[in-house]
Amino acid sequence: MSAVEQSPIAIAARAGAAVSWTADHLHALGATRHDRAPLIGDADVVRIAPDLDIWDAWPVQDADGAPSALPGGQTLWMALGAPRFPDPDARHGHARIHLILRDASGWHPLGPAMPDGFSPGSREWSGSALLAADRRTLTLFFTATGRRGEATMTFEQRLFRADATLAAGGGAYRLTEWRNLREFVVRDPAHYMASDAGSGAVGTIKAFRDPAYFHDPRDGRHHVFFATSLAGSASAFNGAVGWASARDDTLAQWDIRAPLISADTLNNELERPHVVMHGGLYYLFWSTQRHVFNPDGPTGPTGLYGMVSDRIDGGWRPLNGTGLVFANPDAAPKQAYSWLVLPDLQVTSFIDAWGSDGSDANARRFGATFAPMLRLRLQVDEAGLETE
Repeated sequence: MSAVEQSPIAIAARAGAAVSWTADHLHALGATRHDRAPLIGDADVVRIAPDLDIWDAWPVQDADGAPSALPGGQTLWMALGAPRFPDPDARHGHARIHLILRDASGWHPLGPAMPDGFSPGSREWSGSALLAADRRTLTLFFTATGRRGEATMTFEQRLFRADATLAAGGGAYRLTEWRNLREFVVRDPAHYMASDAGSGAVGTIKAFRDPAYFHDPRDGRHHVFFATSLAGSASAFNGAVGWASARDDTLAQWDIRAPLISADTLNNELERPHVVMHGGLYYLFWSTQRHVFNPDGPTGPTGLYGMVSDRIDGGWRPLNGTGLVFANPDAAPKQAYSWLVLPDLQVTSFIDAWGSDGSDANARRFGATFAPMLRLRLQVDEAGLETE
């Protein structure tokens, strides 16, 4: 047994039990009011570049989760990006993490965050980024999907971290001196299914991806939360939320822990899970889509879901009794996706099949840019959208 497997945290984690998100929670949707996001219109679809599609985005953040403030009110963001394809689903096979500047005039693409040939995957999927107190050292947590140079595209997903130096010059920012690349969370087969076990078809891909950094203000510990699939499940719908904890403030060594949330038999993908703290409580959010629910059970709408707890390692209970925080509007059920809640309760996402009823033909109308910001209201176990 390795040193990691023998660590107290790793041993204790194996005794944990995930909180289940179940069909009973979803059955309650029929009798429960839930919020719908406003319709996205033509004026909202502002591309950041004519030849670049972007989706899944996150800010370069401080330890408290807030976007790192730069001179002049600027912030830096990252998002997955790819050239524009006739079939939007093709973008996933070409995804790279792009650096984006946000200022008073809008969003400005700065190119791929990592240099060519640095990432160990054949493409880069979602993650998070932490800017240190020195305002120069950036740590990127990300998903390396496939293997660099592979002849046939695979769906293996591995969690990596790397450091870079943030440099400014010529009115722009860039990331230099990339270093310390390492697979920082290694899949534990006792809890987590191999990510290349699915078919590769949209909606069936298994998960070990989307590391989202969180610094716990109560005890100062560092964690990442990630989308995953349960080992040992008899169901094709075995999505879960996993997590890992850093051994110290260097963020170099991490211990994987047992899953926190299980959607076994209910849903295949609990994507981009992340935690914010509000009112002394922990809120864990994820995004999911209608087509990845088990068709033999109750299905929920495409939307933002979440749970709340007074501790980080368990005791999670579904927000609003169902888990659903808000959904896309009925008239455009696929208009946006990949919601990320910031500490001030602003919510970012990307524009997906906007202005459409969600049918397959209309779903090709891909917005590929930032959606208008929303804002949550949270009151203990109740959550929804703020209205003006």
